[in-house]
Amino acid sequence: MGTARRPVARRFAPRRCAALAALAAFVSVPPAIAQPDGDPGDDLDHSFGIEAKAHFRDTDEARFPVPFPFAPIQLPVGDTRGFIEAVDPGSHAEVSTVSLWYRGAWDLGGVDDGMAAKVKVDLIDRYDRNPTSEDDEFDVDEAWIRFGTEVEPGDTHEGWSGYVKVGKMPKFERQDDRHLESYGLVSTAFNRMEDVGVEVGFDLGRYFYMKASYTDGNPLFFRDPNALAGDNGISIFDGSVPNPDPELKTGIPILYDADIAVQDVTFDEPEVGLGLGVRFGSDDGNTALDVLAWGYERDLKDTVEFEGTFYGGDLDLLLGPLNLFPPPAISGVEKSEWGLNIWLYHGGFSFFGQYVDQEVANLPRTGYEVEVAWDFELPWRWTAFGRQLFPWIAPAVRFSRIEPEFAVNRLFPAPSIRWEWDKVDVGVRLGLVEGLDLTAEYAANDFVRAGRTESADEMLVTLRWEWQRDF
Repeated sequence: MGTARRPVARRFAPRRCAALAALAAFVSVPPAIAQPDGDPGDDLDHSFGIEAKAHFRDTDEARFPVPFPFAPIQLPVGDTRGFIEAVDPGSHAEVSTVSLWYRGAWDLGGVDDGMAAKVKVDLIDRYDRNPTSEDDEFDVDEAWIRFGTEVEPGDTHEGWSGYVKVGKMPKFERQDDRHLESYGLVSTAFNRMEDVGVEVGFDLGRYFYMKASYTDGNPLFFRDPNALAGDNGISIFDGSVPNPDPELKTGIPILYDADIAVQDVTFDEPEVGLGLGVRFGSDDGNTALDVLAWGYERDLKDTVEFEGTFYGGDLDLLLGPLNLFPPPAISGVEKSEWGLNIWLYHGGFSFFGQYVDQEVANLPRTGYEVEVAWDFELPWRWTAFGRQLFPWIAPAVRFSRIEPEFAVNRLFPAPSIRWEWDKVDVGVRLGLVEGLDLTAEYAANDFVRAGRTESADEMLVTLRWEWQRDF
């Protein structure tokens, strides 16, 4: 991680112990509810799993000066001004992810799908470390319970039904079937991280549905769109170390909705979301089209404190250090966005598109993202230990674009939050054997800085292993 990584004793502080205790209680409750007679029979369907990812990453060098008046003692030896730069350029081999998860479903007697629950904890999550490498290594990524029927994009449904979901969960407009390990600009900026609250949904016959949510709202921060988020405002810059030169740099950040820890939920400025959708699908399930219009609204908080950085989130971030560098047009506290999603499936072909229009304290930006992929099953040619080698392959390409339509203060420390940015991700995922796959991809980043097009590209190769046990 970074040179200022938190010591182990602090990582196992009361916050972590409380999260582990809450997780244990969450997992233990549903079976007691669902099995009053103590007979699991066919009423319980659950599974446990482990996921781990190892990577080879090659990141281009990219370094751009910023006019923010850093004190000389806060600059590395030899530098006379500050920079935003690639987080960790060069070639690296690393383990980014070790996660444990549990999924369960219970038949409550006549209720469609009855009850379902999921808990996913990250023991290591290097690429989603939020918002800096000094944040907690242990993270409760998802922890929710649902009553009723939730229809996934691409599935068909007859009749009227509904569901209620409570806990920490993905946003309902998020693409949850990405074919690459990387994220596009739009998925990074708006819905990469889970939120905490309540979500409800209603299926109004075969074609129409609606969703609504009441959540705490993900705090506004910034991060690099490539694999590593970057370190901004970490403890090495608190003045205790002269001329600091951290291992992980700032990155070239864009504004994004950061993660929120379950223990930090307050609902002081809650976010309200609404989605209206229409779906069509063939009776054989081979072809499906799903279109969802959605929107969110909340008020920004004055500040949001994060582990591992002295920068605050929400308004505190936009106003700059000591609130001395606000954008010229900033006004009010309202944060709102609306968007449109399209999912299209036909056999092994899939298309996902998303458009977002956002305004944060009178600072507007728009973005769109499209992904096209095709899953191919490969013929049975080779086996190992009774399993098919190379059972499938899935090439994919994604284009995303962010267009900020506001100016920043000339001395703001991260002017990249207002740069127009295009990102093209091209890659292929290959199944090696059941439970093990390899993804190779390349991210081409182009952004406009001072009238010139610059780049900060990255290659990523991921070996992913997943083990699952069903009960």
